[in-house]
This record gives sequence, C-alpha cells and structure tokens, in this order.
Amino acid sequence: MYLIRQQRWLLSLSASFLSISAYAAEETLDNPYGLSALWAQGDWVAKATLLILVLMSMASWYVIFTKLMDQNRVMGFAQSANASFWNAGTVQQGAEGLEADSPFRYIAEKGLEGASKHTGLLGAVDFNTWVTMSIQRAMNHVQSRMQDGLAVLATVGSTAPFVGLFGTVWGIYNALVKIGMSGQASIDKVAGPVGESLIMTAIGLAVAVPAVLGYNWLVRRNKLAMEEVQAFGADLHAVLLGTGPGTQPVTASNSQ
Repeated sequence: MYLIRQQRWLLSLSASFLSISAYAAEETLDNPYGLSALWAQGDWVAKATLLILVLMSMASWYVIFTKLMDQNRVMGFAQSANASFWNAGTVQQGAEGLEADSPFRYIAEKGLEGASKHTGLLGAVDFNTWVTMSIQRAMNHVQSRMQDGLAVLATVGSTAPFVGLFGTVWGIYNALVKIGMSGQASIDKVAGPVGESLIMTAIGLAVAVPAVLGYNWLVRRNKLAMEEVQAFGADLHAVLLGTGPGTQPVTASNSQ
C-alpha cells in the first residue's frame, strides 16, 4: 500500500510539473511583450518606427567599424612616414617613398606644389606665409576626410531616444484607444500596447548609447591621429622653408 501511494504521489507530482511547463510554454509563445508580438500586433506606424531604429543602429555600427579601420590605417601611415620620410635626400624622394594613399604623402605633395608655384601674383605673398597656407589647406582636407561619418553617429545618438519615445507615446495612445472602445481597463486590452511602448523605449536607448560612446571614442582617436598629421606638417614646413622657393613638385596623387 505504501508503494502504491508513493507511485500515485509521484504520478500526480509529474502531472503537475507537466501542466506548469505547458502553461509556461504557452505563456512564452503568447507573450504580448516580445518582438514577434510587437511586429505582429503593431500597426504601420509602430512597424515604421521599429524599422527606422534598426536602420539607425546598422548605420551607426557601420560608421564605427569603418572609421576605426581608417584611423588604424592613418596611424600606420604615420609610423611609416616617421620611419622613412625624414631619412630621404629630398622632400620629393621622401614623398615618393610613402604609400600612394597615405595622407602624409598628400600633405608633402601639396607642400611641394605650393613651394614651386610661388610666382606671378603669388610671388607677392611672403614665401613663409604661402607655404604655411598650402600645408594648412592639405591638413584641413585630411581632417575633413577623417571626420566623415561622425555626423551620423552624432545624429543617431541625439535622435534615437526621441524616435523610441515616439514609439512609446504611440503605444500608449493605442492602449488608451482600446480602453475607450472596450469601456473597461482590462489587462488584455492594455498589456500588448504597453509592452510595445516599453520595447520601443528600450530599443531607442540601445541604439543611442553605442552611437554616443562610439562618437566620443572616435573623436578622441581622431584627435590623436591629427596630432601626428600636424607634427608632420610643421616639420615639413620647416624643411620647405630651408629648401626655399623653386622646389620641383611631384605628381599629385588623388588619394585624398
């Protein structure tokens, strides 16, 4: 009798666990707060808002990875320029020894071009001032190229929370509409729209935070890279002043 009672108790316990598991699985499948439910139950405004947030996230991560690779290449070009350029016999030879797409070669070529074109009306400009302007223009162009894409991160970081907030407001509005149409504030009328609102808020923050962190990180790395560029430009300016006007330019590359 004791064994029979134990078996019956185990069977009833197993049945209870199975029923609880089945109920939990059903609750998981019918979860009104999930992304699948958001997409299935949301209207075209909610779906458009979600797609906009996804596109903003993809754009920000693309900019982060591409700019990181570009900055690594610039730092590599800086090491190459410091190792080989200043050991060359002339500025032209040093520029020809750099990579074709190196921003340091571009600056050297523009400096040589400015030093060689100090004639005619440009001859009225002080040579020191003219060479300084030529090198500064080249460095400004390099800096502008290095800042490409950062505006995307700034825009995403500043607007993504508001896009998510719009989705939140729209979800709460739908909840209020359903309450008004049903005449009662039952949980089944408000659970889905409120869950939709919370998801939109979370996605907006998840999109904005990496964009802001990536923007600040890339701006800091840009500053370090530009310090190398400015140091190279200052040294090149001193060398060109020592060489004097009439220096023959190299063929300008189109890499920058």
